[in-house]
Amino acid sequence: MMKILASMAIVLFFSLQTHGQTQKSYAIINVNLFNGFENKIHSSSIVFVKTGKVERIGKLGDTISKEYEIIDGLGYYMIPGMVDVHTHMDNLASAKRALETGVTTVRTAGVAAYQDVALMELSRSGKIAGPDVVPGGVYVSPNLEETILADTRLAPLINGVKTDDELKLLVNVNIDRGAKVIKTRGTERAGRPETDPREQVYTEQQIRVIVQEAGKRGVPVMIHAHGDEGARAAVLAGAKSIEHGTFLTDETLKLMKEKGTYLVPTYITLEDLTQPGGDYTGPVLELRGKFMMPQAEKVFRKAHELGIKIVTGADNNYTAVTTSRISLECQHFVRMGMTNFEAIQSATVLAAELLGLDKTSGRIEKGYDADLVLIPGNPLEEIRYLQDALFVMSNGQIALKRIPFGK
Repeated sequence: MMKILASMAIVLFFSLQTHGQTQKSYAIINVNLFNGFENKIHSSSIVFVKTGKVERIGKLGDTISKEYEIIDGLGYYMIPGMVDVHTHMDNLASAKRALETGVTTVRTAGVAAYQDVALMELSRSGKIAGPDVVPGGVYVSPNLEETILADTRLAPLINGVKTDDELKLLVNVNIDRGAKVIKTRGTERAGRPETDPREQVYTEQQIRVIVQEAGKRGVPVMIHAHGDEGARAAVLAGAKSIEHGTFLTDETLKLMKEKGTYLVPTYITLEDLTQPGGDYTGPVLELRGKFMMPQAEKVFRKAHELGIKIVTGADNNYTAVTTSRISLECQHFVRMGMTNFEAIQSATVLAAELLGLDKTSGRIEKGYDADLVLIPGNPLEEIRYLQDALFVMSNGQIALKRIPFGK
């Protein structure tokens, strides 16, 4: 009964937050604007929002008509909504938590039963503020385990997903159900004590079958791969992105650069392995994380040096206990050699590009989605300001408003 009441409360929250706001117009005044694509701050800016889009960018002193509700940004700094390209978000409470961290767009990397597709539709229709969702549906893996229950058409896969026909079936059921990306694996997981994350799972040929079948319907493929052999097979097979990439060799990284493959290191998740609490716990995982973090940093630095496009992903479900955040991922990116500007672009412009949303999202510009976040200071000078979202607007709807602090 308590779970039912909690779910009802979450639905009520979103209903109250979004009811009647979809068509509302706003003028967010007195903000220092970082637009996502220029390495500078535009002071004393006004962002005009209409029908869920950025109508125009104005300056202090511009006339504001009565159709706009004025929100005073109080001199804080506005950035584009951040993007998490590797989540396992599957419920309304997690969507709310993501928004409260300044994440307004996500790509899912496997859920149990197409809950991500439902979240996509709720956000798209304006029934919830967001985040926008690029759903991956069911993870294409040799053993579906409990996800076999996601669709009755998956029953033939009860004994595994290995042959060409089995792989094609799962890819097509996913796309039929609304998946906009296919997630599969090149190697085993790091988050299970009994598996070695370097061990290759699917061969280059199996991954190519997945990539080609998804490609027939215009859907890209993301590949879980810590180990080099599995990742290299994925790059050769035409994967859009490599997720994790902890043990990549220089040769594989050069191949990624040549083919334009994106890297999503999910470094913050490795940190989670090393610490009590969060999504992962236990001595085996703690020791594994401590071993993997320096290796992942080495790969990150080489990828950055080569000019590979690196994008942010927190690899979590935005549960009540998770400690992984895109803002913290950006902080690690800066520590490992990126400029603040590059790190923020990894979480905005580049992330939107990876998801095929670069014409509508990832920047604050006329005609783009009104995905706007206020933070307390200049992120080009101090990246940790990304951690403190004071105001969040997603698709023109207010999802979080903590200001003004005074009465």
